[in-house]
Order: sequence, then C-alpha cells, then structure tokens
Amino acid sequence: MPQPDHRPDDPRRPQEPIHIDARDARGAEVVLRKRRNRMIFIAGLIAFVALAIALRLLG
Repeated sequence: MPQPDHRPDDPRRPQEPIHIDARDARGAEVVLRKRRNRMIFIAGLIAFVALAIALRLLG
C-alpha cells in the first residue's frame, strides 16, 4: 500500500533534523537550542574548572 504524500504544511509531517553547515559552525559559536543541551554544556565547563582547581591544589 503506497504511503500518502505529505505536503510541507502538513502538521503530521515529522520535523526534519537541523543541519548546520560547517562554514556556519566554524565561528567559535556554540549553538545550543534546547535547555537540556545548555545545562549539559555548562555542567561540563564547571566540571572542567573544578578538576583544574583540584589538580592544582593536590599537585
């Protein structure tokens, strides 16, 4: 059975994944659109700084 054609304005159409060209991503700009991604990025930065401080104090 053939699938029905989906028009671009059809709300049932799945969203296409976001594609960022390498030229656009190369400007040292971090693109974090979702809150979860921003929180993970910030937690990683904090963990890196905490590790650097701990190594400095213990070393």
